[in-house]
Amino acid sequence: MHREAGEKRDFLPDFVAALDAVGAEEIVLERGYGSGMGIDEPAYLAASPKVVYGDFDACLSQKLVIQIRCLHEEDFDRLRAGTILLSMMHYTTRPERVRKLAGLDIRAISMDGLIDDTGRRLVENLAAVADNGLQAAFRELAKSYQGFDDPGRPPLRVVVLGAGAVGAHAVRAASRYGDPALRDEMAARGMKGVEVRAIDYDLSGHESYMRSLLAETDLLVDATQRPDSTTHVIPNHWLADTPEHAVLLDLSVDPYDFSVTPPIVKGIEGIPQGSLDQFVFYPDDDAYGVLDPRVSTEHRRVALSCYSWPGRHPRECMEIYGAQLEPFLEVLLNKPPDDLDAHSTSLHERALARAELSRWLEGSAL
Repeated sequence: MHREAGEKRDFLPDFVAALDAVGAEEIVLERGYGSGMGIDEPAYLAASPKVVYGDFDACLSQKLVIQIRCLHEEDFDRLRAGTILLSMMHYTTRPERVRKLAGLDIRAISMDGLIDDTGRRLVENLAAVADNGLQAAFRELAKSYQGFDDPGRPPLRVVVLGAGAVGAHAVRAASRYGDPALRDEMAARGMKGVEVRAIDYDLSGHESYMRSLLAETDLLVDATQRPDSTTHVIPNHWLADTPEHAVLLDLSVDPYDFSVTPPIVKGIEGIPQGSLDQFVFYPDDDAYGVLDPRVSTEHRRVALSCYSWPGRHPRECMEIYGAQLEPFLEVLLNKPPDDLDAHSTSLHERALARAELSRWLEGSAL
């Protein structure tokens, strides 16, 4: 994906075979595709005789470009007019990306915007977001909390901000120490387990209550989907009330974006933006020094943030995404974007129509 070295999520040969089955004329893969996950060229060539290999520009010159993480914005101009770009766009928290795409003759469709008629995402790996994030966070808590493995300690106290889909998975994962094997080990030793509180939006704004809660919090998890991403849920000065051993976990991974007014900020103020190459930040990490000075980082704890928690296990992640995307392929390859019908009898056509940028913009203030 031409991003950090840890980003290895390429579609698997089964997905290539599915593209062939629904009528792709040619399937262009970049040289080296899949190598980060130990998949070589013969595996893709065996999946479909329509596979050809080319450079990055050859891939971008196709009629349909599919990639999990969105291209760098500077690469949008390399797409040819009329290209369909299917990727994780995150329209609501990437306003500059949206503005750039809207000014080009590109038909963008957001994978994360593919929803059913009730608003449930059809392409997601939210369980892995929670599982991978909580597993890493508890490993850090075991190091920072001196009494972590003391049978006399109180239950570990976890606060999950947000009670939506990610929050629900986070509650479940947190109650199991983020790791079933660790949970079994701790239970066998008679350790007190984990107490999890889920805090939804209406409660999080009550400062006196929240600060009293933070004073007893060992692990604070941001799993919010905020209606207003320009306002912190937890201002940095509230973190002064958390224990020194507390760990902060960012599962929402909303970015900082000070190129827009008002700027977009993280739910927990002061957490650096992490990646697959670095997702753990200790209080003395240099990453704090490069944050915009408008972000307060005075009060620091061990913090974890990763652009894509599912990407920590790339092959398993792409098995899920590939299977979820397959039902959309026949519509994508056989129906022009202008003909997509938001009222079609096909759920997948309706979802694609709703996720197409120009239609999304019709109901947006951006």
